[in-house]
Amino acid sequence: MRRICLTLPTNRACAPTIAALGEEAAYAVRHFDVEVHLLVLDSSEGQVFAEHARAVRDLPAVPGVVAHHFGEADQRDFLRRVIDEAGVAKPDLVLDLMLPDRLSYGACTNRAFLLAAALGCESVHRRDSDSRYQVADGSPVFPVHPELTALGRRASDVAPLVSDNVLETAHAGKPVAMVGGSFVGELSVDIGEIQRLDPEVYHDVVSLWAPLDWPEQRKRELVEESFRGAGDVVFTADHTVLGLVDPMRVDMCNIAFHRVQERIPLPPATDTIGSDYFLIHVVHDATLPGVLHNRDIVNYYTPERRTGAGFSAYQTRYVKFLLSMLYLDFVYDRMAEAGSALLDEGGEVRAQVVAGFVRESTGLDQAGNTHRLDVLEAAYRKLGGKYAAFAEHVAADRERLLREARQDTEDFALLLEAWASLVDASRKVDPCAHRR
Repeated sequence: MRRICLTLPTNRACAPTIAALGEEAAYAVRHFDVEVHLLVLDSSEGQVFAEHARAVRDLPAVPGVVAHHFGEADQRDFLRRVIDEAGVAKPDLVLDLMLPDRLSYGACTNRAFLLAAALGCESVHRRDSDSRYQVADGSPVFPVHPELTALGRRASDVAPLVSDNVLETAHAGKPVAMVGGSFVGELSVDIGEIQRLDPEVYHDVVSLWAPLDWPEQRKRELVEESFRGAGDVVFTADHTVLGLVDPMRVDMCNIAFHRVQERIPLPPATDTIGSDYFLIHVVHDATLPGVLHNRDIVNYYTPERRTGAGFSAYQTRYVKFLLSMLYLDFVYDRMAEAGSALLDEGGEVRAQVVAGFVRESTGLDQAGNTHRLDVLEAAYRKLGGKYAAFAEHVAADRERLLREARQDTEDFALLLEAWASLVDASRKVDPCAHRR
């Protein structure tokens, strides 16, 4: 029997999502020979945390489903024991990278990866608190079905089970390392208001995601495609494709990884949208097979991101995402050039090679990021109102933003180098021991 981890990181009220996740876990054990560890990693506090604890307790008892609710104190206790066991250099810094005092999309998922290893799970299936399942014929459309159908199996054995097979035969003997889908509903990055206010400013802001030397036409194509997921397509029947999955086609609210998460962590950058997408690129560039499915999750946004401090915080995360691309594009190019050479003799990703690419990127000239900030300031000022006020915030914080983007990259290299020791140590640590 396989043991899997179905995880929900959250820092906002989402009791209905927890209940829905429980339904997906129950579906998994009914249809597959698995034991599901449902893992809620909760950074909320007070009444919201209490509501989540109650939601986890109220999940129906289902044989084969084990629910865990870990607040940040529980997570910190677990991480301290893992870090002590691993004997890593700079243990205090590693703890900060794993559980920073600021929001980090990558760090929360890294904690799920280590807890999954501690719980004996071979795969991690991630969902998000601001998403919900589509419904077809009166039943929720759970992504765990295509995930468990293919994940971890040899690609040649999965080929007869999918709708389309576009995988080159050279990769047919490798196991499926990732199964993912996309989303429908609102843009995956909450910048739709910019598009409504001024489409040209929207182009200027989104095109900064691309390498700066791309031709204008290619940038326009990227802008048209970016953050839209599957658009407004409604699920009617399954369609699955075996191949090297394009990172633009999947989303981290609808993803599952097999084993590769034990080799490569995610960038622990704080206040940076998209910091959790790195592993999708690794799977693609290392020529590891994946399956793309169409059980797309419904994305929506909570209103606090659009006013006051919430607006400024969210836009800052977007700015830091754009600045991170200076370094990530360099790494992606190196990984693409390496291709299957990123894998060792056992078919596992060479983490030290990836770490080397990341370290090399930290020496890049920051002129590209200075240009990005120039364009962003001008674009936000053109929009006026709260956007113009945010432009002043960017102008005042330019040096800090530039410095943090480079430091985040250096921190990622350090975590890559320590990751194998942390995963091995996690397998020796009981995450629930302190509760007994």
